[in-house]
Amino acid sequence: MSRRDRALGALTGLAIGDALGMPTQTLPREAVLAAGAVTGFRAAAPDHPLAHGLAAGHVTDDTEQALLVADALIGGEGRIDPRRLADDLDRWERDARARGSLDLLGPSTRAAIQAVREGTAPELAGANGTTNGAAMRIAPVGIATPIVDLDDLVGAVEEACLVSHHTSVAIAGAAAVAAVVSAGVEGHDLPLAVALGIAAARAGAHRGRWVAGADVAARITWTTELAGRLDRATAVDRVIRLIGTSLATQESVPAAFAMLLLHPDDPWAACCAAASLGGDTDTIAAMTGAMAGAVHGVAAFPADAVETVRAVNDLRLEARVDALLALR
Repeated sequence: MSRRDRALGALTGLAIGDALGMPTQTLPREAVLAAGAVTGFRAAAPDHPLAHGLAAGHVTDDTEQALLVADALIGGEGRIDPRRLADDLDRWERDARARGSLDLLGPSTRAAIQAVREGTAPELAGANGTTNGAAMRIAPVGIATPIVDLDDLVGAVEEACLVSHHTSVAIAGAAAVAAVVSAGVEGHDLPLAVALGIAAARAGAHRGRWVAGADVAARITWTTELAGRLDRATAVDRVIRLIGTSLATQESVPAAFAMLLLHPDDPWAACCAAASLGGDTDTIAAMTGAMAGAVHGVAAFPADAVETVRAVNDLRLEARVDALLALR
């Protein structure tokens, strides 16, 4: 399997997970299971609070914002200019509103962009961002940045977090996801990739403005223990009840790792399980898919699922992957 296959797997997996979680996002676990656990793409229910009107296989803000980060990296020749990213995110939300979408910027990013509009310097705007917006869109940084030097990778993650999520907990979560993606692209197996993700989370927790919150690295470590000693149903129950599936970084990132570890050889099953959790399912499944795709490659996903997300969405992943790998 080539590095390109694994990098394409990361972005494709992100889109597949995002689309699987699109119709279940914001719903409680009980409501998801009442309609049947996710086993494939579904259209959003007509009364869905955010996604109503979206067809089966349609992605959400997770994929669209990840591609904004990819384009910012490519345009900046490997560096992310916080002003450009702030402008791109602002423009993306205005365009999404014009399309009638209700799935807009998350609370941390929205507050940061508003601060920039009001005159705050972009490099200072993210000092309060703790939610998972940075982690959900960080996969391109993992593709573009080698993991040979963990500090370099975490530094690239911090740069991507600066404008909206420049806090210890958000950087830790984003660093964990980026490290697994980078390790997967490099050809490392899942156990080593997860170990590097935990190490990156520990390092990221010392970046940005410190905020109180559960330790991301410790929670991911606990998920490795759950996956190793409990059956899947019990482990999933523990994740939902004791970690959580909200948009808090310290909940959603460890939850994504749990789904990855509970289905170590099946990226599609991992994404379906993530989409069935309830809560912030589109983001959890997107992160799960990005990490699983980087480790296993694009061919590990069902061919019809890959074709569906390509047909429903204009993503142009191949060109972006080639440009990101050129930076690497």
